[in-house]
Amino acid sequence: MLSSQEGNSFADLLATHAEAVISAWTDEVAHSLRGRLSHAELQRQVTELQKGFQSALFGGALDLADDAAAELRAQLSELSSLRARQGFSANETAVSVFTLKDAILRVVNTDDAGSLRDYVSFSTFIDRAALFTFDSYVRVREELIADQAEQLLELSTPVVKLWEGVVAVPLVGTLDSARAQVVMERLLQSLVDTGSPYAIIDITGVPAVDTQVAQHILKTVVAARLMGADCIISGIRPQIAQTIVALGIEFGDIATKASLADALRYVLKLTGTTKRQER
Repeated sequence: MLSSQEGNSFADLLATHAEAVISAWTDEVAHSLRGRLSHAELQRQVTELQKGFQSALFGGALDLADDAAAELRAQLSELSSLRARQGFSANETAVSVFTLKDAILRVVNTDDAGSLRDYVSFSTFIDRAALFTFDSYVRVREELIADQAEQLLELSTPVVKLWEGVVAVPLVGTLDSARAQVVMERLLQSLVDTGSPYAIIDITGVPAVDTQVAQHILKTVVAARLMGADCIISGIRPQIAQTIVALGIEFGDIATKASLADALRYVLKLTGTTKRQER
C-alpha cells in the first residue's frame, strides 16, 4: 500500500509528465502487441488508463481496493474484457499495464535516491493493477469459453423435421449427461412445436454405447412418450448391439433399427405414407 506522500508524488508525476508517460507507455504496449492494434487505438486506451490512475491517486487511493480506485478498476476490467474478446492472451493484456513502469522510469530522476524509493512503491501499485487485469481477463475468458461450449453443444444436437409428423435427432460424438439433457430438451420442444407423433433417434455417429449412454437414450424416449410421441432408435451397429447385450441393457418395446434408412421405412409404414403415395 502506498503512503499518502507516495500517492501524492505518484499523482503529481503522472500529471506533470502526462504527455511523456502516455507516449512512452503507448510505445511499450505497441511493442508488446507487435502491431496487432493500431497506434491510435492504443494511444486512446493508454490515455484513458493514465487519467484513471491519476484520478484514483488524486482521489486518495493508496491501494487498488480503495473506493477512490473504483473507476480505475472498472477501466481495467473493461480493458480485460475487450482484449479477451479480441483474442489477445492474458499475458499480453497484463503486460499492457505492467509497461507503465517502464514509461514512468523514463521520467523518474534515477540519480535521486528518494525518487527511486518512490518508484519502487509506484511499481507495487502498478503490479497490483496488472494482476487485477489478469484476473479479470481470466474470468471473462472463462465466460466466453462456457458460452461457446454451450453454443457448440446446441449445434451438435440438431432436431430435423423430416416430414409432417416425423422428426429426427442425428447424434454424433460422445453423449454425456450435459449433452443428453440438451438432446431431451430440444427433442421435446420440437415435438411440441411440430406436433409430431414420431421421432427417430439416430446413434450411427455415436462411437460407443455404455450403460450411461443407454440410460440417457432411454430417459429421452420415456420423456417423449409422456409427450405422446413414439421414438425409434436407429444406428444399432453389430458392435453396439453386442455391447448392449453384454451390458444387459434392455430397450423393452422400443423400436430399434440397424440404420436410419430402416427407421425411415418403418415410420413410413406406421404413418401409411407409402400406401397414400401408391394410390
